[in-house]
Amino acid sequence: MEWLERMNLALDYVEENLNGEIELSEVASRACCSSYQFQRMFSFITDVTLAEYIRRRRLTLAALELQHGKNVKVIDVALKFGYESPVSFARAFHALHGITPAMARQDGIALKAYPRLSFLITIKGAEAMNYRIETKDSFEVFGIEGVFRTDGNGEVPQTPAKLWEQSIANGDVKRLEAHAGDLPPFISHELNFVHAVCSYRKTELDTFPYMICAFRGEASVIEGYTLVTIPAHTWAIFPSEPHPWDKFDDTIETLYRRFYTEWLPTSGYEQVDGAEFEMYGTKDNLNYIELWFAVRKV
Repeated sequence: MEWLERMNLALDYVEENLNGEIELSEVASRACCSSYQFQRMFSFITDVTLAEYIRRRRLTLAALELQHGKNVKVIDVALKFGYESPVSFARAFHALHGITPAMARQDGIALKAYPRLSFLITIKGAEAMNYRIETKDSFEVFGIEGVFRTDGNGEVPQTPAKLWEQSIANGDVKRLEAHAGDLPPFISHELNFVHAVCSYRKTELDTFPYMICAFRGEASVIEGYTLVTIPAHTWAIFPSEPHPWDKFDDTIETLYRRFYTEWLPTSGYEQVDGAEFEMYGTKDNLNYIELWFAVRKV
């Protein structure tokens, strides 16, 4: 249950700092993972981003202060919960509660409350989750790299999805496929030549690297690409069922969600800062995905 304890310690830090600065790196540190990993994990488990959860909690507490402190100034509450001006606070407050901050003082006014989350183990259905554990020696991948902020801000392309979109449109993905060479022997013949990998090296605070990649082999052409060595790891590998293209988004999201909510909390493993692969392929003339997570025994 160490995983649960660490996740709740991370939320303890958030709660303790709702009226101050919340460092995303510190949140992740409490959970013993990277900022990128924690935010992805949080979103898949809760169906809300960490930033949105923090916003909801702050505005919940702000409403309580306005209700109970009749002499409290709106600007003081705004500044306390991280808003630079009464205007930005009023806009956010209205978006959540549907009323202005001043109206929150009225008797009988309807407000929304978002309580603090806690992570617990729950018993769900007995649907099988296919996976395998494999240990692999180090290997190299090369490809088209972007470094992205965990909050989605920054220079274009702002997301891995945009990087894919641009790289497909300008022909870079096709060129990478042509330069890939043969697949290494530890890769299933059902998988394609071009895949994706993230979190394979340290970048600046609250950023993560993502690469559209191919595996380096003897026949690979690597000039002009970013080359990365992936250390030896134990991998938890989760295959999908074959699916049509229009089910791709639902399929990969379900795999991620089940890894974080069903397998990881009870497996006796923990995810490590090493790498995370999205492997794409074809099986039975349909699309096929494998997710690879670097893990270690707890």
